[in-house]
Amino acid sequence: MGASSSTANPSPEAHEQREQETLASATLALPLLRAAFTRTSSSSAGAGALPDALAPPRGASFLRPPGSPPPPPHFHGLLAGLGPAVASLFSAGGAAALEGDAGWVPFLRGFNRCCARVSASRSLALLHRVYANACAAAGAPCGVQFQPGDEGGDEEGKVVGELAPEEIAAFLWMCWVMAWSGSAPRDSGDGGNKSEPVVVLLPDVTHLVLSALVSAGAVADDDGIWGWEISRGGKGLKVQEFTSWVISTASGIGNCLSRYVQGRFRSLVADPTEQESSVSTVDTAFDTSDVFLLTRGRAWAIALSLRNKLSEKFLSASVIGMDTEDLLYRSSVHGKGLSRFWSGVEGYKGPMLILLSASSKGGVENVDSDRRWVIGVLTEEGFESKDMFYGSSGFLCAAHPIFRMLPPSGKEKNFVYSHLHPQIRVYEANPKPVGLAFGGTVGNERIFLDEDFSKVVARHHAVDKTYQHGSLIPNQGYLPVEASVLEVEVWGLGGEATRRQQDVYKKRENIFSEQRRKVDLKTFGNWEDSPEKMMMDMMADPNRVRREDR
Repeated sequence: MGASSSTANPSPEAHEQREQETLASATLALPLLRAAFTRTSSSSAGAGALPDALAPPRGASFLRPPGSPPPPPHFHGLLAGLGPAVASLFSAGGAAALEGDAGWVPFLRGFNRCCARVSASRSLALLHRVYANACAAAGAPCGVQFQPGDEGGDEEGKVVGELAPEEIAAFLWMCWVMAWSGSAPRDSGDGGNKSEPVVVLLPDVTHLVLSALVSAGAVADDDGIWGWEISRGGKGLKVQEFTSWVISTASGIGNCLSRYVQGRFRSLVADPTEQESSVSTVDTAFDTSDVFLLTRGRAWAIALSLRNKLSEKFLSASVIGMDTEDLLYRSSVHGKGLSRFWSGVEGYKGPMLILLSASSKGGVENVDSDRRWVIGVLTEEGFESKDMFYGSSGFLCAAHPIFRMLPPSGKEKNFVYSHLHPQIRVYEANPKPVGLAFGGTVGNERIFLDEDFSKVVARHHAVDKTYQHGSLIPNQGYLPVEASVLEVEVWGLGGEATRRQQDVYKKRENIFSEQRRKVDLKTFGNWEDSPEKMMMDMMADPNRVRREDR
């Protein structure tokens, strides 16, 4: 009886350990966590083992992309304090070393604090605390402050303060470095062969900072976007306003801390030989230039706004760039026009991203002249040649100079319109327009790209019930905007299997085309009895009398 009673009623310590282990195992395997705890809490590891384990990989040189603002001077100091700032979340006191088996439960408690599923606002509060602690360690200015809860029950406290534009950029870059660390290897650490420095290109986050400022009214959407720079400063955002923008536009930021801690622990207990192989893979695939419309900054912004499996694809693109084999069409390489576009996308049955760069023409009253902008369309399926709208899902995206993602509204399904000239021409009293379109209705499309890919027309969201409301172009107004197309890109997002299926489709179509070109004379009748020979004889000697055989 006594044994069963003790088993049925465990001690509070054992009960808490079981709860913490159950909660942690839902995120990461317990054997892996136990190995990470052992390495960071052993006496030989030292008191700084956990902060060192949670620090980003050393030896990386972060550079700004061409034409984008540089990171603040204290940015590298902020990254140096990132490990201790995250480690402080593992202890209630803020920086206590976890030692011995007695620290297993506090270790799990800190891990669950960072990685357990919680509300988006709580995740962002933890990220703000990490950012504030890292700034304090680097001696950098920080507008984030914390107030204790009303009843002292909220251990995080209420986040208050104001973030200047430069601080918003630094916070976003810190989150991107945390995402980059998930795919980067750990350095060899003590005394091993030091690898060569890794050059890392930071993404341009100007469009994200602008999006946050416009959403709170700190920058006017119509007048203040063109030519805006982060270094100009200006009015900042309250932390609550910034949190609201993250939840509505860039919800993926809330997962940065959880993914970062899990990735650092996996890297800590990984086999060194596997780490070395990952070094060569990352280094050889890395490119330090942004030559496509799909830059690292735009790929990361799309990744933060999506909540499906494509988010991982864009996150990888923001770290190492897109695989050029996924580039289905680029107008500057393959030529402009719907037929050239169709030769690249035909047979691709998977999600695709279409990016379009254009310059508004002068003389249009509601748009400033000589302004370049980039918009995008994310489709969930392949293109078909139809004279009507089709599709099941999709997103519209304003990519430059401001970022804005417009998901489906759920009211209509006019996602894609792609109409080519029919092979057999017939008379049509009311011919359907030839070109690409997204949203709206036939003749009144939200976005319409003409057959020659020379002109694009963007209309106000009032004409469209398929995608959510929002302007795609700054200072768009209610009138249709006509602009000259500069570049069009199409990226296939279906992976290698979808590319192979498209290759099979193209080979089959080529075989059919060759068969249609060949003429088999055996299929024709005797030439002497053919109507063609009779007509040619009549043309040669029209006076020749021919009597019909009866």
